[in-house]
Amino acid sequence: MVRLDSAGDVLLAGPAVRAVAASSSHVTFLCGPQGAAAARLLPGVDRVIVWDAPWVGLEPPPVRPAEVETLVETLAVEYLDRALVLTSFHQSPLPTALVLRLAGIGWIGADSVDYPGALLDLRHQRGPHRHEADAALDLARDAGYAPRADDPGGLAVLPPPDVRDLVGDEPYVVVHPGAAVPARAPGVDTAVEITAALREHHRVLVTGGPDETALTAAIARRTGAEDLGGRTGLHGLAGILAGAGAVVAGNTGPAHLAAAVGTPVVSLFAPVVPAERWAPYGVASVLLGDQRAPCADTRARTCPVPGHPCLSSIRGADVVTAVDSLLSRVEQRPTTPLTNRGVIA
Repeated sequence: MVRLDSAGDVLLAGPAVRAVAASSSHVTFLCGPQGAAAARLLPGVDRVIVWDAPWVGLEPPPVRPAEVETLVETLAVEYLDRALVLTSFHQSPLPTALVLRLAGIGWIGADSVDYPGALLDLRHQRGPHRHEADAALDLARDAGYAPRADDPGGLAVLPPPDVRDLVGDEPYVVVHPGAAVPARAPGVDTAVEITAALREHHRVLVTGGPDETALTAAIARRTGAEDLGGRTGLHGLAGILAGAGAVVAGNTGPAHLAAAVGTPVVSLFAPVVPAERWAPYGVASVLLGDQRAPCADTRARTCPVPGHPCLSSIRGADVVTAVDSLLSRVEQRPTTPLTNRGVIA
């Protein structure tokens, strides 16, 4: 299985990975550096190989023949029979398929708009308007891999760790203000307004990665929220999100991680990519943000519109209403043990 881009994209590959694993003796997952931690959390993955592909990302490394040869050799000794290359609708699987062919993999399937020649055995056509998770699962099904009958079909990760030493015993809501792609994150002032409004009704924890500690500290200082920025890796963050009543996040990996542990999401969704493809999958969610903003479908990394209006238009009261609506929905459902939320045994 191959998915070479971000952690969120790797998490969305989870249902397809489990379908493949259901009838395979071994699954190797080839991913990029940004997706490695997420790949190691996917049920059904036996081995993870990390490679920074020159044809993925906005700042890809140069093509180095020696590195390509090393990857080919690494894959060849895995004795892999088949491969599925998972890509977003705007990416080509063909460079990856060439490397897999050189590694001796005899059967390869992928979604491909371009004519693949001898590179693909299954040239799959992605269905229109399909969510990323559904599109990957469609490819797996057409390659002959059906999910287990007892697979609930959502995102999933391995059981998260016990993080009570970090979060305590009182209920809480998580605000995750950062994003790897700046256009998908609310501005600091918007994040402060949202967090302050939530603080009037809920205990709020602010989370972020190791490179977001200045951001989380600033928001916590201005609002009185609890700062957990940089305190865990991705697996620990899964534990924090699993215990939350709801998670408020942009269109970024932690939103998909929240979905994978079964926690409702208020999605502050910048429309630089379409929500129909990347909205939180398989959990209760509320989508906020102007989906008709001028930046829509541009795939912009930094906001091309002054003032970031698609997200700066979101008011704190909007988020409070959304969080409360999600919490009321959860209270109406039977409770699920924390250790089983989002996990396939």
